[in-house]
Amino acid sequence: MTTHYPVAMQLNVKVPMRDGVQLSADIYLPQTAGAFPTVLMRTPYSNNTDPLIEKARRLANVGYACVLQDCRGRWDSDGDYYPFREGEDGYDTQQWIGSQTWSNGKIGMAGGSYLGAVQWQSAPHRSPFLTCMAPRVICCDYYDGLVYPGGAFQLNVLMTWGMRTNSRTGQSIDFHNWTEALRVLPISSMDELAGRNLAFWKDWIEHPAYDDYWEAINDEKRWSDIVAPALNMGGWYDLYAQHTFRAFNGLRLQGGSEAARQSQLIVGPWPHALSASPRTGDVDFGAHSMVDLDALELRWFDYWLKEIDNGIVKEAPLRLFIMGDNVWRDEWEWPLARTDWQKWHLHSHGSANTLRGDGTLHPDSPEAEASDHFIYDPDYPVQTAGGNNCCSPHIIPWGPYDQRAVEMRQDVLCYTSAPLPEPLEVTGPIQVVLYAASDAPDTDWTAKLVDVSPTGYAKNLCDGILRARYRESFAHPTLLQPNRVYQYTIDVGVTGNVFRKGHRLRLEISSSNFPRFDRNPNTGHAYGSDAALRCAAQTVYHSQAYPSHILLPVIPGK
Repeated sequence: MTTHYPVAMQLNVKVPMRDGVQLSADIYLPQTAGAFPTVLMRTPYSNNTDPLIEKARRLANVGYACVLQDCRGRWDSDGDYYPFREGEDGYDTQQWIGSQTWSNGKIGMAGGSYLGAVQWQSAPHRSPFLTCMAPRVICCDYYDGLVYPGGAFQLNVLMTWGMRTNSRTGQSIDFHNWTEALRVLPISSMDELAGRNLAFWKDWIEHPAYDDYWEAINDEKRWSDIVAPALNMGGWYDLYAQHTFRAFNGLRLQGGSEAARQSQLIVGPWPHALSASPRTGDVDFGAHSMVDLDALELRWFDYWLKEIDNGIVKEAPLRLFIMGDNVWRDEWEWPLARTDWQKWHLHSHGSANTLRGDGTLHPDSPEAEASDHFIYDPDYPVQTAGGNNCCSPHIIPWGPYDQRAVEMRQDVLCYTSAPLPEPLEVTGPIQVVLYAASDAPDTDWTAKLVDVSPTGYAKNLCDGILRARYRESFAHPTLLQPNRVYQYTIDVGVTGNVFRKGHRLRLEISSSNFPRFDRNPNTGHAYGSDAALRCAAQTVYHSQAYPSHILLPVIPGK
């Protein structure tokens, strides 16, 4: 039977860092004698917010110490803020907690998004007190996972989130005209014209290729240094969806201890705000799609921090919500071992433009077929319509929405299957291999997987982008030879979805998804300083020589 304690508070406690900077922490303790396991949450968004305070008090009620700390340079903490440089501060804080009389020497970390980043960044430093983690909705590779997915700048989240966190306290961005602000060129000056001067924005623009700047904060290179197990939490419509699986696999397969290799993951039909509503975008996934993630997290902490044998590590390490059927299912690995990897090829008679075109999608290999053409005009880009976005849903909605308005554009190629005679489950990472040419020295290629119902409703599942100059390497970009055919491999994200009987699969191919991603100006100039735009004539091939296809992780039926 759980004992419930009253709560004692110690507010604005100064925690010294190795360079003398002091960070502010609010500490919530069970009001009883003894030493306690500690849950640490570090935040740039103020430790004096109702959700964090309520969570800290709940934890203290059941016998945990809880430390809520403002990150360096934010709110009541000293120093200068610079995002994703949190490893040493996290380690120093853990060492300080471990030396306190109210600490029993075991620390768990909790929180999502940036509050998840601080967990991963501290873990490779291997404080002997860090016992487990519970990161939600975050990546470990900030180049591919956040700033430059597929080599394209993830404009919306970086601009809106960056402007909110550029100073010591929170900043309102609700009164900007974002339709105009996100079109500012050159992109290097976008922050200034929107009223800010962001040092980290300038640095990101100056490092468009993967280099030492990104290597220094890539925790995917340090799996073997991490000994603390992680309970990962993610959503199919979160911007970090595929990276949540990468973090799960990173520790399961390469973690530096037996405990780390017992890490787990839960993924629901959620956007960045996990399990906040049964409805995501247009779709109501049902009350059973909701999970009490704090209760799951508490079981994790009880096992690792209180050594309560509640059986959690004997359960399947992967729990997935399979959309379409709208059911939860336990799995043991990712991708699923029983996956039937199927190539579904692009076909047309040369007129796949719009959903009314003649583009089709089916497993048969292409024969001699006409290629498809469109003009990508960066002054009139394809608009983002839901998807894996963050963090301002009033600016760009997130989640599943009807894509038919997008699919009526001439610069969107649509390849659609016949109605399915039986349900088809697609669960896993999605990849498109595209053979294409452009008359520009650089351009972008986008791909989106869509579930089309018998009514015609076109629900987006996942999407991706690849900047052409990074087709061979994110570290060593090379421009295109105009009108030469290249092979592009586009990571389209992850999904877990059953296409029900009578539904159709659709693949969209285009060259922009704005303002989720910045517009490629098609000039081939150095990134960030270009105010010029030019149109690009694009050609997509599907033939015996150039078999463009989508690789689907099909899960056999029972």
